[in-house]
Amino acid sequence: MPRIKSAKKRMRQTKARTARNKASRSELRTVIKKVRTAGTPAAAAAAMKDAEAMIDRAGRKNIVHRNTAARTKSRLARLVNAAKK
Repeated sequence: MPRIKSAKKRMRQTKARTARNKASRSELRTVIKKVRTAGTPAAAAAAMKDAEAMIDRAGRKNIVHRNTAARTKSRLARLVNAAKK
């Protein structure tokens, strides 16, 4: 347990950030799963639009690495485009 005032504050901040990031990452995974499990190509395209925005935001806010976000978007786009054909 930290004894120094600034270390205690750091601990509180870390705890809050961890909770926020965990919730955000969970939401991101849910959105990605919706794209993958969409029944129709139209539903997949609609889910992809939401997922794309969320993935971009997660990349900007360092919830996931920018390259990971780009790779995920690319893979989902390929999946959606394959479903259209």
